[in-house]
Amino acid sequence: MSLDRQNSLVKPGRKFAYQQVGITTAIVFIITLVTYFSWGLSSAVSALAGGAIGIIPNIIFAYKAFRFAGAKSSKLVVESFFSGVKLKMVVTALLFSLAFKFLVIVPLPFFSMFCLVMALPLLTPFILKHQH
Repeated sequence: MSLDRQNSLVKPGRKFAYQQVGITTAIVFIITLVTYFSWGLSSAVSALAGGAIGIIPNIIFAYKAFRFAGAKSSKLVVESFFSGVKLKMVVTALLFSLAFKFLVIVPLPFFSMFCLVMALPLLTPFILKHQH
């Protein structure tokens, strides 16, 4: 399959994934600002760290998972998807360990934001559907 044809097949999925990450990032920044003005800097830093730990691996996954498309590339599609999932889990674990080692974490905003970022992919398709 030609690279141009492959790119055209991958483009909608990649675009959706990056839009989803963009919406999630905007929500994380808004909630971090609200957290800062409501509970202070340490809570805001914790919320931002929890959000980043959810977002950064998702960006890496989207890049890896949407590299190939098409029936002739089906094996590459599956391999890139699963390698993206594995890399996402490793990066998530690494970011958690770095946060716990180098940051003073306020647990409630940190874990709340991380859980929100994990739940947002269930909601963003409805948001993105109304944009088109």
